[in-house]
Amino acid sequence: MRDCFELRDADCLGRIGELSVPRADAVVETPALMPVINPNLETIAPSRLRGEFGAEILITNSYIIHSNDDLREQAQSVGLHEMLGFDGVIATDSGSFQLAEYGDIDVTTEEILAFQREIGSDVATPVDIPTPPAASREQAERDLETTETALADAEAADTGEMLVNAPIQGSTYPDLRERTAERAAETDLDVFPVGAVVPLMNSYRYDEMIEAVLAAKRGLGPAAPVHLFGAGHPMTFALAVAAGCDLFDSAAYAIYARDGRYLTASGTEHLSELSYLPCSCPVCVEHTPDELRDAPEAETERLLAEHNLHDSFAELRRIKEAIRKGRLLELVERRARGHPALLDGYRALLDGAKQLEREDPTSKGTFFAVSPESARRPEVLRHHDRLDRLDVPDSVLITEGGVPRTHEYDAVWRINPPFGPYPRELAETYPLTAETPDRADERAQRAAADGVARLADVAPDSRIQLAHDDWVDSALDCVPGGVELENLAEIERRDDEE
Repeated sequence: MRDCFELRDADCLGRIGELSVPRADAVVETPALMPVINPNLETIAPSRLRGEFGAEILITNSYIIHSNDDLREQAQSVGLHEMLGFDGVIATDSGSFQLAEYGDIDVTTEEILAFQREIGSDVATPVDIPTPPAASREQAERDLETTETALADAEAADTGEMLVNAPIQGSTYPDLRERTAERAAETDLDVFPVGAVVPLMNSYRYDEMIEAVLAAKRGLGPAAPVHLFGAGHPMTFALAVAAGCDLFDSAAYAIYARDGRYLTASGTEHLSELSYLPCSCPVCVEHTPDELRDAPEAETERLLAEHNLHDSFAELRRIKEAIRKGRLLELVERRARGHPALLDGYRALLDGAKQLEREDPTSKGTFFAVSPESARRPEVLRHHDRLDRLDVPDSVLITEGGVPRTHEYDAVWRINPPFGPYPRELAETYPLTAETPDRADERAQRAAADGVARLADVAPDSRIQLAHDDWVDSALDCVPGGVELENLAEIERRDDEE
């Protein structure tokens, strides 16, 4: 891959970065949303996107332009930027979607890349094959051969200063995604879209979507800018950014508006069912639900599309601020509570905690444990993995309570579920400054018990006692038999009775 992406801030696999686009003489800050512009049907004029919504980049379909005589002649005559009236970065798709939908298109990678360069595209795309989730492994492998040929053709083409996409396919087979990503990263192409995930998102299979993204990230490495093709609903952005996606394209803002649907970062509402507009964008401040419903159909559609875009860009701003503060996973956890399928996606993300931990910053803002899933975050895994770096005394009391006035141990350590044990001197270091509930849930207690087990493993000759605050049996079962146990809650109950 060529060097066009610079990292500025990071949290989990999410990052704020800068994508340099030489042909446009521009730098796009990521995570970035690319509104999809249908050359045949404009819901919102592209000329409004930059000033009113903050769009630095948009995407349109070069195959549709190429296939329409009037559009092709106009684009060749005045160029894509003047044709659309947009002075930011313009990316173009190649017709791969039409290939997936209709089975064939009448253009090759060489031809469509040459056309994209001719009309002034800034980021171009070859003709790959998006393999659907229901495909057999044999079909996925056959399609990958065609996609890899397209990438080779794109690498050999004279694309000038255009950035060129290298789509990552492989259906729902993580090993194929990872293998294809490795090969794509070896090319001199620039941006790496994870393709054919729209069917997964349409059927709310966010766990499989995240597995596909994580597999692609393993193959690409941390330096590659990643585009999640077709991810346009704001409720998915935080999860996808945490998995390492940098670019999104949204046709949803317009498609949902045509059906009277109102997008929010928490889900989708139907305009017909709204009594209030739960948003502060210009559309929602200046209109009531009745006014939107009573407007002419085209006006209602336009206004809904505007709201949908405003809400989408607002969510990306929230995500960037969360990254800056080291709070991205807390935002993901809040979003995951909005839909069971998003929670599945978050759990799939945490299944890759080892992968996340390798890129996650070792110091950031305060860790907030806000759900049972917090116990599986990469910070907890890292703490457990690093217990072998500590000097463990010959005898140590690990307690959730205060330090006893008198004791027979060489040291008294703290434990704060979900984190494992730690010396008191580390209490003011990240992530042990965590804000956690006073009533730890079962998963947090079990994670802390795993930390005790890890300490017992790295210090087999030390005497260890755990003073816990009424942990559940499933957590205590994780504590090795050689560790002495004391229930602080029982001691307190006895003292109260006496």
